[in-house]
Amino acid sequence: MAPASNNEHHGLADIVAGNSSICTVGKAGKGLNYRGYSIEDLSAHCRFEEVTFLLIHNELPTQATLTQYQNKLKSLRNIPPALTTVLETIPPTAHPMDVLRTAHSLLGCLEPEIDFSQQTNIADRLLASTPAILMYWYRYHHTGKRINTNTDDETLAGYLLHLLHGTVPEPLHQQALNASLILYAEHEFNASTFAARVTASTLSDFYSAIVSAIGTLRGPLHGGANEAAMALIQRFPTGNNVEQGLKKALANKEKIMGFGHRVYKIADPRSPIIKHWAKQLISTPEAQGIFDIAQRIETLMWQEKKLFPNLDFYSAAAYRFMGIPVPLYTPLFVCSRIAGWAAHIIEQRHHNALIRPAANYTGPDQRHFVSIDQRTP
Repeated sequence: MAPASNNEHHGLADIVAGNSSICTVGKAGKGLNYRGYSIEDLSAHCRFEEVTFLLIHNELPTQATLTQYQNKLKSLRNIPPALTTVLETIPPTAHPMDVLRTAHSLLGCLEPEIDFSQQTNIADRLLASTPAILMYWYRYHHTGKRINTNTDDETLAGYLLHLLHGTVPEPLHQQALNASLILYAEHEFNASTFAARVTASTLSDFYSAIVSAIGTLRGPLHGGANEAAMALIQRFPTGNNVEQGLKKALANKEKIMGFGHRVYKIADPRSPIIKHWAKQLISTPEAQGIFDIAQRIETLMWQEKKLFPNLDFYSAAAYRFMGIPVPLYTPLFVCSRIAGWAAHIIEQRHHNALIRPAANYTGPDQRHFVSIDQRTP
């Protein structure tokens, strides 16, 4: 066996794989900026559409530009009949992420990218239509009704909640989901974004890069942590059950999802923001109980493991309080992260080089070939 390199980096940890002007996660282990603007400022003062415009077009829009941009997105919400037919055919037992992967691939066949000059329009099309695709499939199979995906909702957050529940959402719910979408919109060279850039580096089409990203996000080590966080919270009937149950899970070396982060070493700057919104959304004793359990888990994880909650942990509670079904948690991640993926695909194409890393070979040295009749078991 060839010896492993002393410079081996499992999973490309600590390897700088390229240059980007889109996002930084900070040099001190915390902090998050989109094109120089802090996540705190963006989530407090912007609509998600402002942030998508910033990521894709490099600058925050003026009010006139934002209005024009939102009107454009509203005009792109329709789903082609051929796609609705497929969405009705996909079984209700399918994983929603598989639905999105298949739907985006089909949309690439129905509305193909002929030239790279179409890329920003395709990005806008996917931002506008992905919520419609997701909710059409979900509502059709869970209520038996075909829904009209063209609504008067001005914001993507309001649109998502309207399609899900069939009624105009409460302003507080719209504001909370808007903040969540901003927090999930972009995060540098995470696994799904890097997958999109690898595909884009081959000069493949825009849809293929997005499908690569969706397939990568489907994996539980990347997406799905918010779903696992809710499953964890629901394991405990009350806050009084947390200490014994969680300590037992830690003793059994269970992986506790929603805590720690590959990049952040001190804290996830997104976590206190979504925790604030989760607290604001409490409107029932049940919700208060869930929030209390979450806080007990947070405290114990810090005491026992010095692990902080990441964005996914309190996102789970916030989504629960908005009546969002758990299977849709990661798909909502897609609805947001398309903005970041699109920005990275465009950036990769602008300064393209094929992404093809080398590997440290650890297999056997060269061996003498033995014909099949001479081989021993």
